[in-house]
Amino acid sequence: MPTETFEFQVEARQLLQLMIHSVYSNKDVFLRELVSNASDALDKLRLAALRDDTPGVDVSDLHIELEVDKEARTLTVRDNGIGMSYDEVTHLIGTIANSGTAKFLQELREAKDAAGADGLIGQFGVGFYSAFMVADEVTLVTRRAGETQGTRWSSRGEGTYTLERVDEAPQGTTVTLHLKPADSENQLHDYTSTWKIKEIVKRYSDFITWPVRLLPEAGAEGAEAGEAETLNSMKALWARPRTEVSDDEYHELYKHISHDWRDPLETIRLQAEGTFEYQALLFVPSHAPHDLFTQGYQRGVQLYVKRVFIMDDCEELLPPYLRFVKGVVDAQDLSLNVSREILQQDRHIRMIQRRLTKKVLSTVKDLMTSAPENYSTFWREFGAVLKEGLVTDTENREAILAACSFATTHDADEPTTLKSYVERMKDGQEHIYFMTGESRQAMESSPHMEAFRAKGVEVLLLTDAVDEVWVDAVGEYEGRQLRSVAKGEIDLGGTQDEKSEAEKDAQGEEYAGLLGWMTEHLGEDVKEVRLSSRLTVSPACVVSDANELTPALENMYRAMGQEVPHAKRILELNPEHQLVKSLNRAYTEQEDRTELTETADLLHALAVLAEGGRPKEPARFVKLVADRLERTL
Repeated sequence: MPTETFEFQVEARQLLQLMIHSVYSNKDVFLRELVSNASDALDKLRLAALRDDTPGVDVSDLHIELEVDKEARTLTVRDNGIGMSYDEVTHLIGTIANSGTAKFLQELREAKDAAGADGLIGQFGVGFYSAFMVADEVTLVTRRAGETQGTRWSSRGEGTYTLERVDEAPQGTTVTLHLKPADSENQLHDYTSTWKIKEIVKRYSDFITWPVRLLPEAGAEGAEAGEAETLNSMKALWARPRTEVSDDEYHELYKHISHDWRDPLETIRLQAEGTFEYQALLFVPSHAPHDLFTQGYQRGVQLYVKRVFIMDDCEELLPPYLRFVKGVVDAQDLSLNVSREILQQDRHIRMIQRRLTKKVLSTVKDLMTSAPENYSTFWREFGAVLKEGLVTDTENREAILAACSFATTHDADEPTTLKSYVERMKDGQEHIYFMTGESRQAMESSPHMEAFRAKGVEVLLLTDAVDEVWVDAVGEYEGRQLRSVAKGEIDLGGTQDEKSEAEKDAQGEEYAGLLGWMTEHLGEDVKEVRLSSRLTVSPACVVSDANELTPALENMYRAMGQEVPHAKRILELNPEHQLVKSLNRAYTEQEDRTELTETADLLHALAVLAEGGRPKEPARFVKLVADRLERTL
């Protein structure tokens, strides 16, 4: 049969260089692409046989073969699938080969949906040409099922390619790569090495439907008997019915993809059908990795397309606050050469992310009632991460809140949900009260808690750094404001025995002089000195204004490199405390303010210490305390 030679367009060399150096960063993926093409051909033949489109074709042993010849330095990928006719080879190979670089780039940009990508990948498009990353010459021999004549295509990836019809060709497609010399500096491995072949297939093609068999090397033991080794497991657990998969199999897959030696806390399955199909198998670990909060933490789940591995740590599939989730997503209609840049723009990926996010959040919420111990473990390990979503993901904020629980003064051991908190609120209580701090013990002994403890008003105790941020971002729950016990003025409404307005006015007049004088004296450090409604035992406390940042939040922003102005605090005095009463009496009766000034400074420093802060002048504070102690002896 005559051999016809065709010329690539002038830009073909540039196009192939673009393919080799820009589309793929890892040369190993050439084998993934060729095996994927073979798998597609087998899928099409099976479908055609079911439709009786190709009568008389044997589909009893559909498979993919890999054959290595070290002496000739060739690698052959062979399938007994649907194959291609002469015209199909001309068209499918030409889809890329006859396009200029500019047109190829345009098609690649536009192929963000399944229909557009189909012509570029999986049908000897971009994926087929990845072979030139590792080969000096590529030969393809193919025969379509049901036809008698085959086609041979050959090219060195430069200026021309040849086409000829052949009589002796097996059904399916055989691609032979004449490999370039190994070059470790350019990440060009020795692809005649059987261990390297096994590694690539295990990594990228382990879960495809058809067996990938490695034929024995010529001269190797058992070679004459033709003993082929199947390299892939073909166990795509996410594609099998739940009843056919054991928990042990799920756990083994989790350990394989997460490199964790412990079993997962929860397994989540998801299958979407319709215009865009995908399957997901996600795992919630039973413990947090040590680097969960470090900047370089590798987050994301594995992305497969038609059971072909595409990438590890696909960040676009889940939001950052679910970065602890591990697993696999297998999409049916994405392009195999999908890059991170394309993923960020792909509407199907955004659809998957929204669905996976809602599924994970609902699963966590269900654990509260279905498996309280597992939920307790989850919240201990990942609660602080999940709460980041309250700040960053407004779309799912309600679902995140429903999956959250918080330590509370209601129960020393059992955390509570906001829903349960609201159900327990006292008659007349308008707000949800919380306090942030370094530890439960420090918060429970804080002066800010005194009135709440005395009146039995429940307070949420928040100890994670993110708590300082999300409470302001959320603001309210079911119409009730989230109020800090250490900010603004406190009005417990009907929960306490309020003084009459006349009594309040009288007390305000009684202390007006002292409060004005102390506000002026401490003006560099405090915004205001006023009487307190939150103190029952302590003489004084410092609070933030309702709209000001707390000291902890100021420090957090500064640690992130953001300069924020220092906000003056408010000093509150307990008018029922004997020290404050004595201070007011001394102010009224004494004209010499020397000792009174020192007492005011001490009172302010004690209030700062009580909330875990540090006096402005520690040495002066110590001297004043020592002098006062000396006088009492």
